[in-house]
Amino acid sequence: MRTDFPRSYLPEALAPVLVLLGVCFFIVLARSDSWTRLQQPKVALEVPPVVAHVAPVKIPEAVRPGDSLSRSGDEIVVCGQLFHTTAPVVLWMDAGGYDAYRTESRFVPFENSDWEKASKLRKDLGGPNRFGLRRDLLTPEELERVRGGGWTLSELQEKVDQFVLHYDQAGLSRTCFKVLHDIRCLSVHFMLDLDGTLYQTLDLKERAWHATTSNSRSIGIEIANIGAYAPNDNALFERWYSKDVGGTQIKIPPDAGLRVLNFHGAPARADLIEGEVQGKTLRQYDLTPQQYDTLIKLTAALCKVFPKITCDYPRDESGKLITHKLPDEQLKKYHGILGHYHVQTDKIDPGPALQWDALIEGARALK
Repeated sequence: MRTDFPRSYLPEALAPVLVLLGVCFFIVLARSDSWTRLQQPKVALEVPPVVAHVAPVKIPEAVRPGDSLSRSGDEIVVCGQLFHTTAPVVLWMDAGGYDAYRTESRFVPFENSDWEKASKLRKDLGGPNRFGLRRDLLTPEELERVRGGGWTLSELQEKVDQFVLHYDQAGLSRTCFKVLHDIRCLSVHFMLDLDGTLYQTLDLKERAWHATTSNSRSIGIEIANIGAYAPNDNALFERWYSKDVGGTQIKIPPDAGLRVLNFHGAPARADLIEGEVQGKTLRQYDLTPQQYDTLIKLTAALCKVFPKITCDYPRDESGKLITHKLPDEQLKKYHGILGHYHVQTDKIDPGPALQWDALIEGARALK
């Protein structure tokens, strides 16, 4: 074999090899993450990858970080999302709202309001929370997914199919929250005051404690009204209502408080309404027109947001309102608007005065 190549021959012989190696190197580099990073502009912060299950955020071009997002004042909260009602709404997050998430008492001196002191004073209190998880309808897999509060709207829509109406027997939403939250350690999603103001105390994903066996599947509302009583029981009617040439007026007792202090209200019908509930004859003054207006709008909104809530009330075979507790099997299958007395035999709210047809027909017209 010849070994005495000219000195200039060796580089010329290696040149094609070096070119080939260079091409291979750039091909490998181009396919690597290193090349990708080299081609990207350098930034000061390393941005974490977008989580796969998070939907893309659509932001108007005019929006900038730190801009204020204003509400209209009529929205309710469902799974953290806002839905319009076109009625006046005060959320638990708003000034003047009622927050059922808090564990301390609302209407006691602040230094005595925390749960530890309250539980020492009241041995019959169940626990610090006034609400819970809609767990009765969840599979073990669903329970693990939502137990931290992470409901999706579609998941909640599959579970909620009832809207339960109560009268609060307190007369005012302020007093209602005091009784429910501070004294009884209970909760309800909405409170409807005499002036038509709607208070939401919890996101509707939460299981409020208001209607025993229907709690997991329902949304509840407490309507400000002193309630229904036997025909010879007039004491509260005389305390809360007065009659003059202008008709029947609501007279709020001096020791009660109201968010709208200048509100002068009257029941939608001037006379006491007599009817039968749970087989008992009862009398009650009607809701205010402002309450009907808000209740109709809220009912329409809920029936739209929750398709499984049928916009109707429990009817007998002739199509008339049922005024007693539904049999267990019927209640289990029922999905729609109902009264507390449809759920429990020991309840008579929302009483005989509620105009069910006006409520349902009004809500249907708005859907």
